[in-house]
Amino acid sequence: MDQAMLIGIERWAAEKPDDVALVEGERSLTWAAFNEVANRVAHGLRERGVGAGDIVVLRTQVRLEWAIVAGALAKLGSTMLGLNWRLTPEESRHVLADSRATVFLCDDVDPSALKPLLDALPIKLAISIDAPADGFLPYSVLLESSDVPLHAQAEPPLIIYTSGTTGLPKGVTMHRGTDPQTMREYRESVEAYRGGAGESVSLINMPAHHGSGPSQFWACVRRGGKTVLQRRFLPEETLQLIARHKVTTWTGVPTMYKRLAALPAEVLARYDVSSIRGLSIGAAPVPYGLKEWILGYFGADTLQEGYGASEVGMISRLPPEMQRIKPGSSGKPHRHVIVQVRDAQGHCLPAGQRGELWIRTPVTIRNYLNAPPLGPDTVDAEGFFRVGDVGYLDEDGYIFITDRAKDMIISGGVNIYPAEIEAALLRHPSILDAAVIGIPDDEFGEQVLAFCELKPGHRVGEHEVLAHCAEHLASYKRPRRIEFMQELPRNTMGKLLKRELRDPYWKGQERHV
Repeated sequence: MDQAMLIGIERWAAEKPDDVALVEGERSLTWAAFNEVANRVAHGLRERGVGAGDIVVLRTQVRLEWAIVAGALAKLGSTMLGLNWRLTPEESRHVLADSRATVFLCDDVDPSALKPLLDALPIKLAISIDAPADGFLPYSVLLESSDVPLHAQAEPPLIIYTSGTTGLPKGVTMHRGTDPQTMREYRESVEAYRGGAGESVSLINMPAHHGSGPSQFWACVRRGGKTVLQRRFLPEETLQLIARHKVTTWTGVPTMYKRLAALPAEVLARYDVSSIRGLSIGAAPVPYGLKEWILGYFGADTLQEGYGASEVGMISRLPPEMQRIKPGSSGKPHRHVIVQVRDAQGHCLPAGQRGELWIRTPVTIRNYLNAPPLGPDTVDAEGFFRVGDVGYLDEDGYIFITDRAKDMIISGGVNIYPAEIEAALLRHPSILDAAVIGIPDDEFGEQVLAFCELKPGHRVGEHEVLAHCAEHLASYKRPRRIEFMQELPRNTMGKLLKRELRDPYWKGQERHV
């Protein structure tokens, strides 16, 4: 690995100690202060038995303490797991048990509400950043530890949980790879998507449990740039931060850009966004009209589109100069990334022919966390991963995604799997069968719609079913509507015909799923 990667925070603390490294609200840290407080937190954790290989769960917003703990974990060689704070206790319990995490850190208003969850798991240390609670160590205690320098050998591995078609979230370890030279070249290619080389000011407001936020953060650390943290995305506040800190790079999902575009014209005109050099967008299809608005407001030479998946990392990038030349494309593969388009028999298809995408990157997984190796229908012997997308490569090697082989719903840039929602619906005593699809939504791209078939003689209303979902599913997974059917459409083999449910809603739309 290169020198900047090896010593990260310590390098900039030595080379430019008084430069600002982190900003959140009215709080900021120089590189020297960032390094010092990360050392203190690392010592505080180590004194309490946390070390290399331990999995530390961070259930926090994107805030100063999140970045400090990330730096401390790098010094300890521990692994960081971002836990979605919107998960229900039931969903959180599965993630914590499956990951075998031993340390839990949160910024909840009422940490004591989490105590029953943690007591049933092998968590040896629970830490609360803000609110005191029985059984939780105050974060402030860690700051009283020694500031004797500790030196990071690498970024902390990051674990994120992505829902699978079985309905159970599965862990993926990111920042992985075996060959240092290949990883360096791959990372350099991806860095163009993360915001380019040299010093920069990066705004990060993607969730802490999403792979994008931590990846952006460590890319900024490698460059020695300033990172501006926003706890949660608020459209006008985002523009305020861009103008105030002269932000140069920002990454968001289409829903975030849509909310910016929906601001009144006088609000949009109020802020100077001319400092932006690189905007990135991904995680969901980008409507042409939205892309045109972005290019018009921020500048025609700012936008780049990225395509990736948790299991394989970043796949491709469409740079600013190609946005109007290759409309609808997800770009060309990054260095050391190979994309194959295959037919149903597994044969590679020529340019222009649509098939299922199989991807090989330097970071492709062979198994999910604490799970057996994936079968050849998911990862083949050559390391190609079946990502579940349907598309084609054009004559110039650009990727075009035209459909999804899986039933995954993308709402606000978040992957939602119907099987998990269907399983929750079927736990209701009156529901015999259920089918969940995504239908068009102007703000989020898609919203969740559930169809339910009731058991004979049972009666239940939409409100009761939605209340049932609220008990078992995170808010972003819950159906917006429930429709009742006498019988769900199935073929003679009993397979659910979701296409018959989807088609009426997607007819005439710009894209079709």
